[in-house]
Amino acid sequence: MKTNMIFVLFLSGVLFSFKSNLLSQTLPAKATIISKSLAYDPYINYPAYDRNDLGVTYSKSATILKVWSPPAQEMKLRLYKTSTGNDLLEEIDCQKDAHGVWKAELPGDRKDSYYTFQAMINGKWNDENPDPYAKAVGVNGKRGQIIDLNETNPSGWENDHSPAMKQPVDAILYEIHVRDLSMAANSGIKNKGKFLGLTETGTKNNQGQSTGIDHIAELGVTHVHLLPAFDFCSVDETKLNVPQYNWGYDPQNFNTPEGSYSTNPEDGKVRILEFKKMVQALHRKGLRVVMDVVYNHTGLTNNSNFDQLVPGYYYRQWEKDGKYSNASGCGNETASDRTMFRKFIIESVTYWVKEYHVDGFRFDLMAIHDMETMDEVSKALHALDPSIIIYGEGWTSGDSPLPETFRALKMNAKKMNGVAVFSDDIRDAIKGSVFEEKGTGFASGAKEMSESVKFGIVAAGTHPQIDYSKVNYSKKPYTKNPGEVINYVSCHDNHTLYDKLKVSRPDASEADIERMDKLANTIVLTSQGIPFLHAGVEMKRTKGGADNSFNKPDSVNQINWDWKFKNKEQVAYYHDAIALRKAHPAFRMPTNEMIQKHLFFLQTNDSQLIAYQLKDHANNDPWQQIIVIFNGSELEKKIILPGGKWKTALESYQFKDSSKSCSGAVTAAPYSAMILYQE
Repeated sequence: MKTNMIFVLFLSGVLFSFKSNLLSQTLPAKATIISKSLAYDPYINYPAYDRNDLGVTYSKSATILKVWSPPAQEMKLRLYKTSTGNDLLEEIDCQKDAHGVWKAELPGDRKDSYYTFQAMINGKWNDENPDPYAKAVGVNGKRGQIIDLNETNPSGWENDHSPAMKQPVDAILYEIHVRDLSMAANSGIKNKGKFLGLTETGTKNNQGQSTGIDHIAELGVTHVHLLPAFDFCSVDETKLNVPQYNWGYDPQNFNTPEGSYSTNPEDGKVRILEFKKMVQALHRKGLRVVMDVVYNHTGLTNNSNFDQLVPGYYYRQWEKDGKYSNASGCGNETASDRTMFRKFIIESVTYWVKEYHVDGFRFDLMAIHDMETMDEVSKALHALDPSIIIYGEGWTSGDSPLPETFRALKMNAKKMNGVAVFSDDIRDAIKGSVFEEKGTGFASGAKEMSESVKFGIVAAGTHPQIDYSKVNYSKKPYTKNPGEVINYVSCHDNHTLYDKLKVSRPDASEADIERMDKLANTIVLTSQGIPFLHAGVEMKRTKGGADNSFNKPDSVNQINWDWKFKNKEQVAYYHDAIALRKAHPAFRMPTNEMIQKHLFFLQTNDSQLIAYQLKDHANNDPWQQIIVIFNGSELEKKIILPGGKWKTALESYQFKDSSKSCSGAVTAAPYSAMILYQE
C-alpha cells in the first residue's frame, strides 16, 4: 500500500486501492471493544460467538452453514448450481441462536453447490453475498461454494514442509507480484500471470538464463513475499482476455485465493489447488512463502460481505457524527479491537497456515490494528509454528478513532511480541524521501543522513554511539531486538530504486547510478535486522519513472527478463552480497545486547562516510573482526584502520578471496562499500 499516503479511485461502484490454540479459548460474552480504547461503541450489546465453526462445515452426509448477524430479523440461504447463473436450487430459512448466529443444515452431499446469504435488517432485505468466512468462491467472489477441501490438495501435499528457519534475522525477503513475474514474453513461463507460473521450473529468457522461481532460488533469498493473493474485487474475472491489472489492496473474500490468478475462476476449487501447488513448488525450491494481507480495510464498504450482515460493526466510526473513519485512505477502516473482527483476523491467518502452509504475513497499514490484536495474532501463529514471520507497516494513512497508544505503530514496536515493523527511517535515509521526488539519501550523495543510516545498521535499537536527535524520523529506539525491524530501500510502492536514483540524481552518470544502487542494498544486506528486497532490484528494474503503478498495464509493471542479461554483473553482485550475509552470522545478530557488545562505529568526522567494526567473532562468526565501510560521496575517502593486518572481502563491488592484506589505512572509492576482515 502507498507508504503513508493513499489515493483512491471509484469506478462502477468498486473501490480500487493502490496503495489455533487461541480459537478454543472463550471470548468475551459481549462483542465490545476488548482494549476499551474507545468510548464510542454503538454495537456494545451485540453478543459474541466463541466457537470456530462460522462459515461452511462440509461432510458427505450433511453440510452446516453458519453466519453471525445479531441485528438480522430473518436470514435466507440460497443454493445455486453455478457461480453466476439464474439457476436457484433451493432457498432455506436459517435459524438464529442466542449468540446472533444463523444456521442452516443441509442433509446429503451438497458438494460443489454455490451459495449466498441474505439478511433482513430493519425490515429491508440486503444484498446476497457469501459469508465473510467463505473458503471457496466462484467467479468474482459473488457466491460461496461448498467444497471438500481434501480434493484441493496437490499430489504429495501431505509431505510438504517449509524450509528450515532458525530465527527471524536469518530471513531475506523478496517481494513479488504474481502477475509481474511471468507476464513478459521473454519470461519463458507458460502460465503467465497465474499461480501456476510460480510452479514452472527450467524456464529461460531469450539469452538462456533462468527466470521465475529458478531465478529467485538462485539469487539466494529465503522468503517470497506475495503481494495480495487473496480474492480482491478490482479485476473482473469474467473478462480475463481483457488486459487488467491491480496490486490487489481491495479485499473482497479474505479466506480464498484470487480468481484471476487461477486458470478457472468459475470453479472455486481450482484457485485453491493452484495456490497450494505454488506454495509446494516454492517450498521445494527452499523458499518460504509470505502473504501480504490487508485486514485494515475492505474494497467495498456498505456492500461488503461484512456490512451486509452486521452493518457498521466491523468498521470504526467517529463518535461526533457516527461516520466511518478512514485511516486506510480507502473509504473505511476495520475495527480490530471489536471481538468478532479480532476473532476473524486470528481465524483467518491460522487458516492460511493450516490449509495452505503459508510461512508468514505482512500486514498492510498495520497501525490501523490495535497492538492487542497483533499480539494475539502472533501468539496464535507461533503456537502453530514458532518460525512464522510477522511484519507490517507501522503507520496509518490518516487519523483514526483508535488512540495512538493502542495502535500497532512503529513507535510501539517494543510493546508487541514477535511482530516486526518496516523502517522508513533507513529507507529514506539511504535513497531519499519517497515523498520528495528530487530528494536524495546517503547512497546518492546527501550529507545529512549518516546518523539515520547508522540507526538502521543497529536495527533501530538502543546503541550508545547513536545520536537519536539526528535521526530523520524516530528520535528514540523502537525495537527490543533486531528481529523486530524490516530494513529496505524499495518495494511495490513509490519509485523502484533505480528510478528513484535516476529522478533524484539526473546529473549522475549511469556508472554512478549503478554504484549508488549497489551501495543502497549493500547497506540493507549488511545491517542488523531483516532485509527486504523488491523483485527485480537486482537487475535495475524500472517502471519507466512511474511512482504508483497500482493499476498500470503489464508493460509498466512486468519484469523484463532481458534486464537480467543486460545487467548480469549487477545480478551476480546481489547474489554474492546475499551469500555473504548468509555465510556470516555477524550480520545477523539476534539480540540488541549482542549488537551493543560487538558492533562499534569508527570515528570518521565525515557525514558521507560510515565505518564500523564487528568485533570478537560476533554471533560466533568465523571471522574474528570485520570492518564495514560505506562512502556516500562522489569523492574517494581515506579511513584509518584499527591495528593489525586486514584482508579484503569486498572492494569496488568485487568480492575477493585473496591472501593479500593491508594495514594502516584504506581508500574507499566514490559511492562504494568495502568489507575487510581478520581471521
